[in-house]
Amino acid sequence: MCSVTILLIDVSGGTGAQSVTQPDAQVLVSEGARLELKCNYSSSATTYVFWYVQYPNQGLQLLLKYISGDTLVKGINGFKAEFKKSETSFHLRKSPALGSDAAKYFCAVSDTVPGTSSRLEV
Repeated sequence: MCSVTILLIDVSGGTGAQSVTQPDAQVLVSEGARLELKCNYSSSATTYVFWYVQYPNQGLQLLLKYISGDTLVKGINGFKAEFKKSETSFHLRKSPALGSDAAKYFCAVSDTVPGTSSRLEV
């Protein structure tokens, strides 16, 4: 059995008010079973939703994101999430769960699309 801890965070920006809620602080999943981590949000503007993962002793890593278009988003390591605007949800799923999936998972919402990076030379 692997333990998957989920933490959900709110990334505020722009003019709309957003929030992210989590029904579960910790999810226990048997290896080989279907994994589902729930993310519900509220937003008064166009919504962009993200899932991040933090494996033990590592930094945050972008797992997947919904910006626009197809509502089924495929991420790294076999993870996927479906953006459901009518249900204001973006639940993360994977099947089968592996022991290496034990980590902290963060859902974030923003009304501002992240831009590309810029290089500054002085």
